[in-house]
Amino acid sequence: MANVAVIGAQWGDEGKGKIVDWLAERADVVVRFQGGHNAGHTLVVGEKVYKLSLLPSGIVRGTPSVIGNGVVLDPWALKAEIEKLTAQGVAITPDTLMIADNCALILPFHRDLDSLREDASGAGKIGTTRRGIGPAYEDKVGRRAIRVCDLAHLDALDAQLDRLTAHHDALRAGFGEPPIDREALVEELRGIAAYVLQFAKPVWRDLNALRAAGKRILFEGAQGVLLDVDHGTYPFVTSSNTISGTAAGGSGLGPSAVGFVLGITKAYTTRVGSGPFPTELEDETGERLGQRGHEFGTVTGRKRRCGWFDAVLVRQSAAVGGITGIALTKIDVLDGFDEIRICTGYTLDGETLDYFPSHAADQAKVVPVYETMKGWHESTAGARSWADLPGQAIKYIRRIEELIRCPVALVSTSPEREDTILVRDPFAD
Repeated sequence: MANVAVIGAQWGDEGKGKIVDWLAERADVVVRFQGGHNAGHTLVVGEKVYKLSLLPSGIVRGTPSVIGNGVVLDPWALKAEIEKLTAQGVAITPDTLMIADNCALILPFHRDLDSLREDASGAGKIGTTRRGIGPAYEDKVGRRAIRVCDLAHLDALDAQLDRLTAHHDALRAGFGEPPIDREALVEELRGIAAYVLQFAKPVWRDLNALRAAGKRILFEGAQGVLLDVDHGTYPFVTSSNTISGTAAGGSGLGPSAVGFVLGITKAYTTRVGSGPFPTELEDETGERLGQRGHEFGTVTGRKRRCGWFDAVLVRQSAAVGGITGIALTKIDVLDGFDEIRICTGYTLDGETLDYFPSHAADQAKVVPVYETMKGWHESTAGARSWADLPGQAIKYIRRIEELIRCPVALVSTSPEREDTILVRDPFAD
């Protein structure tokens, strides 16, 4: 039995929440391994809609869930999200949720800095969610972060606060902001410490014990490969590595524990915020995709940009992300189109490319090369087997497999948990 890592194969918002929730029924534990509460996952269970930002998607099903050390944690956002889910009837206790005690914290001044930088960037805005994720990761790698374990030792923070304030006060002064109020910060942390510490554990130990016992581990990524800080459309990326390799470092398990890598991709392409988007449709077709797909960000509420499926980008994601199989979502959004286009390559200054270049100027200039396929007018919504799909929809799926050089393992035909076609069981590999 394989463990499974789930990652986005586009710019995030691919429908990971539903797929992780669906797989969580077969898993013994779900582990979130990177990102922060800037990642939105929406789960639809019957008449209820659950919107998650920080908590692993398995928590709704009651599957034991872990926030790994690769995540940056806003303790106040955590409390608010738990309270919201509790009000919806989801029981969250230290038995169902564990937080890595070496997880770095997002603090109020991180949120401040995120917004100050974005406001001052003018045309260079990245499109950050202003939630402090980037500055928190900077402090982590700068070795000045306050971590979950520090909440049990708040009287011994002076050295860390010296490092933090030496860095941040200079930045704040440059923006005309006052220095960090150290005493107020410590008091805020005292007010939240006990709440967070009830969930804190050396989760690497527990996860290794579960693995030794042959339990199934489901790793849940946030955002998508195209937002990876190394392999994405830099600088319009997130602040962490979103590829499957991060599942090991972000959880405390070795690389051999990762197993099957399931890449989630929509049957078309979307993006939130700034950055290059070769197949973007700024016309009635793009508007139709957005309306039918309800394309608004779970966290920000921002309207998503929409375009045709870009096989070049997903092929690249599959390669650098180590993807074993694809979960294709929102195929039903394409119902009713007379023609459907797929990007199969680019041209750049007269040269044909079969990859997406690294430099932002080149990324902005590439022109997509399209292949046109006949669409279908039958409904795929709610289909749960290949037999329920129109023949032309199956042809479209098979063509995607050829172009991205990766097989389809699952097909999602609606936001509902059970409207899923299983082609290849990731846990069986």
